[in-house]
Amino acid sequence: MSEKASLIIGDKTYEFPIITGTENEKAIDISKLRDLSGYITLDTGFKNTGSTKSSITFLDGEEGILKYRGYNIEELAEKSSFLEVSYLLIYGDLPDATQLEAFQKKISKHTLVHEDMKKFFDGFPSKSHPMGQLSSLVCSLSALYPESLDPHPSADEQNLTIIKLLAKFPTIVSWIYKKSLGHPIIYPQNKLDYVSNYLNMTFGQRTEDVEIDPVIVTAMNKLFILHADHEQNCSTSTVRIVGSSESNLYASVSAGISALWGPLHGGANQAVIEMLEKIKADGGDTEKWISKAKDKNDPFRLMGFGHRVYKNFDPRAKIIKKACDDILDKLGINDPVLEIAKKLEEVALSDPYFVERKLYPNVDFYSGIIYRALGFPTDMFTVLFALGRLPGWIAQWKEMRENREPIGRPRQIYIGEVNRSL
Repeated sequence: MSEKASLIIGDKTYEFPIITGTENEKAIDISKLRDLSGYITLDTGFKNTGSTKSSITFLDGEEGILKYRGYNIEELAEKSSFLEVSYLLIYGDLPDATQLEAFQKKISKHTLVHEDMKKFFDGFPSKSHPMGQLSSLVCSLSALYPESLDPHPSADEQNLTIIKLLAKFPTIVSWIYKKSLGHPIIYPQNKLDYVSNYLNMTFGQRTEDVEIDPVIVTAMNKLFILHADHEQNCSTSTVRIVGSSESNLYASVSAGISALWGPLHGGANQAVIEMLEKIKADGGDTEKWISKAKDKNDPFRLMGFGHRVYKNFDPRAKIIKKACDDILDKLGINDPVLEIAKKLEEVALSDPYFVERKLYPNVDFYSGIIYRALGFPTDMFTVLFALGRLPGWIAQWKEMRENREPIGRPRQIYIGEVNRSL
């Protein structure tokens, strides 16, 4: 007999099925609550509400577990490339050598961006934020490729749209960076792998390719893998709910980019560097700022420490810490801001105050340091986050469409005025 949950309202009892996920997560299915009782639930921020059943990502914050399609994030980051993980998220399984080669070839055929898009860049004010540009440019792909507007495409047509977005996204991101510097854009070099191609378009010169250090390529691969998906967060839920209206992939991902732009979501690694800059401007006395962080009456909080979801440790941080150390050692950068970061990290990993409260350095702390070391301006950090998150957004949109999920339509409790008249 299947397990059920009972809800008593007045003298009536309503029963609802209990659903158990493959990782033993429990949920009460209240899909018919309003039809049966006339009531709805109120869950501000949807902190206790499951909006979908998904087979893409499993996250256990209490135990510090993150899996993509059943694979532990630690194993994927160690043994797989970002493109392999992208294939896994979107299509359900890791590719074999033949599938990966075919996937790479399909992407390499579509890395060029329509030349008309240069005109869009000319229209952006010089101080335009990179995330605003990215959201606009990705959405504009639906105008350049109107075949993507078909709400019921064939499998091949849908897959071509997916491939185009994966292929063109790094090109657009690199153009945004180059334009911010006033530098000429660099076209894709499809002889390079996905991550190296992006780095070459970002740091290369018009006359020649740059030699990308393998340490940097490895670190960026890991960073992108660690950011590739994270279950039903704000931006991912946005992509799914926009897509549920049968909106095209480009518009849905553009909406996700806008959600990620918010400082409470994708801007955390930027906030880390801004905090470090603030400490540096104050004289660089880390002990003073550590004391401020411990003072419950002081509004100052250390950015990049602890995590709202992970209660014990962020499994991604353990992985990226080594990549961060490798980059700093390889580049030999003498940056007072990064020296402050090292001191804060040392304290957070050893001071009982931080250890007992699980205020460990998280993935945003280390990713901010890496991007800083590579020379990216802070307003590009969230754009790089979006580049890593892209396959997850695509996978979530694809799953939602294939499951034929209904259009998203949350309810509300009205608390306004009643029965007014003129």
